[in-house]
Amino acid sequence: MKRSMLVPFLVLFMAAFSCGSQQGTKPATAEFDAASAFGFVKTQVEFGPRVPGTPAHTACADWYAKTLKQWTPDVFVQEFKARAYDGRPLEGKNIIASFNSQAKDRILLCAHWDSRPFADHDPDPANHFRPVIGANDGASGVGILLEVARCLSLKKPAVGVDILLLDLEDFGEHANWRGSSSEESWGLGSQYWAKNPYPAGYKARFGILLDMVGDSAATFPMEGTSMHFAPAVVKKVWAVARGLGLSKYFLDTESDPLIDDHLYINRDARIPTMDIIDYDSRRGGFPSSWHTTGDTLDKIDKDTLAAVGRAVLAVVYQEK
Repeated sequence: MKRSMLVPFLVLFMAAFSCGSQQGTKPATAEFDAASAFGFVKTQVEFGPRVPGTPAHTACADWYAKTLKQWTPDVFVQEFKARAYDGRPLEGKNIIASFNSQAKDRILLCAHWDSRPFADHDPDPANHFRPVIGANDGASGVGILLEVARCLSLKKPAVGVDILLLDLEDFGEHANWRGSSSEESWGLGSQYWAKNPYPAGYKARFGILLDMVGDSAATFPMEGTSMHFAPAVVKKVWAVARGLGLSKYFLDTESDPLIDDHLYINRDARIPTMDIIDYDSRRGGFPSSWHTTGDTLDKIDKDTLAAVGRAVLAVVYQEK
């Protein structure tokens, strides 16, 4: 969803995946392949806007499950029902893929896969009820996690890893909505999973959420909600990124707290989870393509995908 979290809202809480079949000829390697990740982003975009209730949404969900099953037999589709901010019924699918499933100690990696139903921040008002392709906002994070999944299938991690693709993150209230406002209209898939985790009683050492991680000019500050709930996880990821020479992406500055899927995983599932998200207050916040019809494949940069993917994979492999 990714809007700045109002301070009172935070205070309130303080109180209470080479793609073998897709790109075929590449040799098997457990090193993060940015071209492979880009290919996964491209495939998602080619389905069209992944808006709940559309054929593109259904077809893409099926593709995720089929793709992940190439690398692990432990794939589960968690279907659920929810209601949008305006009362309309919604049907969602969270997709969970597990690696080293017998391991007790586990790490959670997640990203939302749906795309926004309306480009309500588009500079052209005529586009405000057109759907968003979501190349960066959604597909980039999933593309990285699909490539991570491929790597995990080739080199087993010492700990268990669960990849969680979350639905209905971006069906939050329209910018022009005049009804009652609720921050809970965002992250519907993460809210459901956090209260109904799969498997039941699921616990993890920590979680990493990826959101808007593909733009050519992306930078990732230490996001405020992450620093509140999971500062040690932020420091762990930033230390690994620094060691990989990725400090131009992972900034030693803290951003405003944001409402994103990690909020509900922290709050309801009580798994310390941080968000790698492109948010720069110096430019006014999110990338200019955010929630616009301009969130298209041409905005995606392989170098940015590589930076995030390498950091995440290194964090996973260092856990013992």
